[in-house]
Amino acid sequence: MRAVEISQPGPSDVLKVAERPQPAWKAGEVLIRVHAAGINRPDVLQRLGKYAPPAGASDLPGLEVAGELVDGDLDGTGFKVGDLVCALVQGGGYAEYCVAPAGQCLPLPKGLTALEGASLPENFFTVWSNVFDRCALSGSDTLLVQGGSSGIGVAAIQLASALGHRVFATAGSDEKARACEQLGAERGINYRTEDFVAVVKELTGGKGVDVILDMVGGDYLPREIDCLADDGRIGLIAVQGGTRAELDLGQMLRRRLTVTGSTLRPRSVEFKTAVARHLRDTVWPLIEAGRIKPVIYKTFPLDKANQAHALMEASTHIGKIMLQVA
Repeated sequence: MRAVEISQPGPSDVLKVAERPQPAWKAGEVLIRVHAAGINRPDVLQRLGKYAPPAGASDLPGLEVAGELVDGDLDGTGFKVGDLVCALVQGGGYAEYCVAPAGQCLPLPKGLTALEGASLPENFFTVWSNVFDRCALSGSDTLLVQGGSSGIGVAAIQLASALGHRVFATAGSDEKARACEQLGAERGINYRTEDFVAVVKELTGGKGVDVILDMVGGDYLPREIDCLADDGRIGLIAVQGGTRAELDLGQMLRRRLTVTGSTLRPRSVEFKTAVARHLRDTVWPLIEAGRIKPVIYKTFPLDKANQAHALMEASTHIGKIMLQVA
């Protein structure tokens, strides 16, 4: 099969197309003929040598795919050879064939192409496990999404909005802020020209938001503490702004605030299988009803993965960057 390798840590041009043997599946796994794969920021970090794959995972980049089931351990899965699925994987997505745990596969939502389906797993697994599980967004809770125009941001805005929550989102330009509003955010906030703390406080009558999905970290954290409501929760999923922050612990104590962090890639198959069940029950019907839609910014062929990474690093996109494999 053709696959994209990281020839050595470095800039986007270290991504090279190579010939590889088809991966071998084992008990509990399936083999997918990949039609499309998503580009995600952890892929960029892996290419830079800053995010090694978990033990036992493929050294090839790529955390989400969609395509045709061609082989595998299908007993009890409800799937059969020939079914179109999308899947979350620990690596190996930038290739013509990819192995996935059967429990991390979901049927391609009705009405979606494989390209659209491949844009879903990494972002919706991440959003569900952090916003709804760890931070328990529910009832009349409000949500602030940092980086609302990213793939994860687009997923979080649409899902929380579809489930009836007030959503606010930050983005790096007026164009991106307006795009967030078109996806369901009540207000998109240009963080380059506006103070998101002041805007959120004004829009919530001084109360603040109940949950913040944060992929920035660094000096954003103390500001986020200031715009949380009492009993508020911050779900930290990335540290693009740095790994250090100084927090007012007294305020956290007095107002019962929570900061929680997680990474999805090293979690167990059992954990991800449970998330997949929630997505199939709650999110897939919203997608099939058209209430949540894939947002694809640009698509590249497999042999142009380097250009896809360069676009990701430029941060000019709104939504997902994808690879068309078959």
